[in-house]
Amino acid sequence: MIKHVVMWKLKETAHGNTKKENALLIKQKLEALNGKIPGMLKAEVGIDFSATDSSADVILYSEFETKNDLENYHIHPEHKAIMPFVMEARLERRVVDYES
Repeated sequence: MIKHVVMWKLKETAHGNTKKENALLIKQKLEALNGKIPGMLKAEVGIDFSATDSSADVILYSEFETKNDLENYHIHPEHKAIMPFVMEARLERRVVDYES
């Protein structure tokens, strides 16, 4: 199984929304991918409540059957449709992909 974890720090405002509003929209958009992308077993999004200097604002935890499924996720139209929204709202992005 492949695990794909992404963390974002968000801008204070983007798309005419606050950071909190964008975090909720990102959560909705990413979790809506569940069941739509072949090989994606799970997508779970969390929003940070600690609000420390070292914390990220949003985290995506997702699972895929194979590395190929993860690669196909990156180019899938449903995923690509969300990317511009997230890219405009983010300050920073960190990712870890690993096999378990």
